[in-house]
Amino acid sequence: MVAHLAIYGCQQNQADGDHLRGFLLEMGYALTDNPSEADLVVLVTCAVRKHAETRLLGHLGTYLHHGKPGRKVVLCGCMAQREEVRELLRKRYRQVSLSFGPADLARFPEYIDKLYTEGGRHIITSPLTAPIKEGLPIARIIDPQLNRANVSIMTGCDNYCSYCVVPTVRGRERSRAPESVLEEVRGLAEDGVGEIWLLGQNVNSYKPDFPDLLKACASFDGAYQIRFMTSHPRDAGRWLFEAMASSPKVAPVLHLPVQSGSNAVLKAMNRGYTREEYLEKIQLAKELIPGLTLSSDVIVGFPGETEQDFADTLVLLEEVRFAKLFTFQYSARAGTPAAEFDGTLSPGVMKARFMRLLDGQKKIEEGLSSKQN
Repeated sequence: MVAHLAIYGCQQNQADGDHLRGFLLEMGYALTDNPSEADLVVLVTCAVRKHAETRLLGHLGTYLHHGKPGRKVVLCGCMAQREEVRELLRKRYRQVSLSFGPADLARFPEYIDKLYTEGGRHIITSPLTAPIKEGLPIARIIDPQLNRANVSIMTGCDNYCSYCVVPTVRGRERSRAPESVLEEVRGLAEDGVGEIWLLGQNVNSYKPDFPDLLKACASFDGAYQIRFMTSHPRDAGRWLFEAMASSPKVAPVLHLPVQSGSNAVLKAMNRGYTREEYLEKIQLAKELIPGLTLSSDVIVGFPGETEQDFADTLVLLEEVRFAKLFTFQYSARAGTPAAEFDGTLSPGVMKARFMRLLDGQKKIEEGLSSKQN
């Protein structure tokens, strides 16, 4: 039997895909990059933005209608946890044989066995409270040039930003056991992996303590660096920055999503901090971490965003001068509070602000580059 695994979305999905690849190999499947050769196609999906879902649904027709007769198609990941998507699968994409959410990752072999022994379709609503199961098989594909590997340390989120679906598709925060994380990191260091990424929707909320875990992960022999994402500004502070500065094995790189430079928008987003508090944290991080490189996320066009709100964001970018910025146009997600907010911006206004944001950030990056040269 031959399987094809396609992974969409964030690094967390890539980490989940490493476990699914491990399961497939353990179950005796040969893997192929060509979906037309596969008896089983497994799609790991993303639901954070509407564009990600639209892109996957556009590709889904190709997976369903071209390939071996009797091929099974499996949809898993965040998108498969959304009721709107499950309803689409029931009514429109009936060739999808199995779907389940990210909390059911450990049950993948059980579901595949059920699919082949019982037949039929299995559109599963996965529980959001399942504890993380340790010891899952893992098969990473490590690019020899990047020499990078992901280690998931937690899943879920308790922040409930008004625009975000993560708590509804991955559930509340659950952390992996420190000893299991450290065993995985130690093995990667011994294997010569040069860059190890610790992943979570909000790594700062890792229990029992993220700064302690960070320092422990940086304590092994080997020429490697530790990086992590994502940090929530509300939970970042001196204890994190001092932990980063305490070891040369922790890269002096901090991704701290600000999302907006407007206090009014930040409050509507339920981000839990003000622009002033964010800037204080950035200043402290710069003071404590030599050679710090900063990156961030910004959402343009949140409902009710005024021209002054947007101008405040541009000013914040000039104040911080991020080396890299991940930029998004607001995408309403059904089931989130923001989807019901008044003040939706026209596509034209949103795009115009987005282009101004890109132009401003490009000038900042060019300025930083010229100083380095």
